[in-house]
Amino acid sequence: MSTHEVKFNSGLSYWLKLTVPFLVALAACVPAIMLRLDAEHHADPVIGLVAYGLAIVAAAFILGWIGEAAELDLSGGLAVSILALVAILPEYVVSIYFSWAAGKDPNMVPYATANLTGANRIVQGFGWPIVALIAFASVRAVKARKEGSKKKFGIQLEEDSRADLGFLIFGSIVMLIVPLTSAMHLLVGILLVVIYVVYLWRVSGSAREEPELEGTAAYVGALPKIARRIFILVFLTVAAVIIFMCAHPFGDSLIEAGKSLNIDEYILVQWLAPIASEAPEFTLAFLFAARGKEAAALAILISSKLNQWTLLAGSMPIAYVIGGGADAALPVAGRSAEELWLTTAQTLLGVAILLTLRWGLGSSLLMLGLFLVSIVPDEMFRNILGAVHLAIALYYFYINRAKIMPTLRAPFSKPKG
Repeated sequence: MSTHEVKFNSGLSYWLKLTVPFLVALAACVPAIMLRLDAEHHADPVIGLVAYGLAIVAAAFILGWIGEAAELDLSGGLAVSILALVAILPEYVVSIYFSWAAGKDPNMVPYATANLTGANRIVQGFGWPIVALIAFASVRAVKARKEGSKKKFGIQLEEDSRADLGFLIFGSIVMLIVPLTSAMHLLVGILLVVIYVVYLWRVSGSAREEPELEGTAAYVGALPKIARRIFILVFLTVAAVIIFMCAHPFGDSLIEAGKSLNIDEYILVQWLAPIASEAPEFTLAFLFAARGKEAAALAILISSKLNQWTLLAGSMPIAYVIGGGADAALPVAGRSAEELWLTTAQTLLGVAILLTLRWGLGSSLLMLGLFLVSIVPDEMFRNILGAVHLAIALYYFYINRAKIMPTLRAPFSKPKG
């Protein structure tokens, strides 16, 4: 049900549909909370991984529901960015934990960037294409093909989305410094955070439309304004506390479980942690795509990518320094540098394709295919694949060269509407 179909009432049915999902999510957090409070016993790492991971996923779903409902009280562009920011809070906390821990223990250094690169590549290499594929296979797309429509499939973004692409380009230019210098310096982190702050300022003036909420978020949104804001604030606090409680043991459990199961701990941190924390965001985006709102779905994932590539990445060297790290720079060498180089090249490729503000089926298959082969853990292969990404990106930048300057100017222009 959407916002327009849900109306606030005092009936039992309404309150059950509002509260049951939240109660189920909170129940999923109970095992992790019990483990966290039981300081006398050290849980099996695999059990801890499952319990803490489940709690983070459940808390992330809570954040997703209330984040959507919060759109009712925010401007259009700001709503999308805040929703994306709230959605990646679990990812943010886990990455910051690894960065902070790296300041105290050099053995934790590789895991900080592992989580960052995995999260970014999953959002762009998996999330963006799957949104398009779901939209292509949706009832609306099937119907259009049955009616004999010859129009080529593609997700068309609004012109104001060009600002997001501009910020991604600036963020990528800054991030290119990291693998070249084998360090993520504190100044680089501050610059990335500044880029994100400017982005928030830019989108805060974007045009606002009444959001169409779905499912549980629609029932939250139907509450009277004051009650809705209190409800959102309470569950935002509860979910944040759960995530902060679980981030540290979840990160440790990832590493210990990898050793216990003879699985590369780097792989678990890079792929399993982001999959857990990104699940609610992907669920929301995929539902939007299936219901004919593919442009909104893609916009949410682009904003999420921008959040991770600027604010999240920029916070890491800051957390490293606070944790006691030396030389005001988070070390990025070896595998970490290769992964970051590949992630930066992937980012530039996605931006180069989207310069036309159109995301088609061919682009989706290309990005998804490159993402799947990028999972291969081989040093030489990663470097070559990064070069392949960059070469294809340069090709798209060339054929879309007329859109480069408007994209670079967009972050500093007045929002449309």
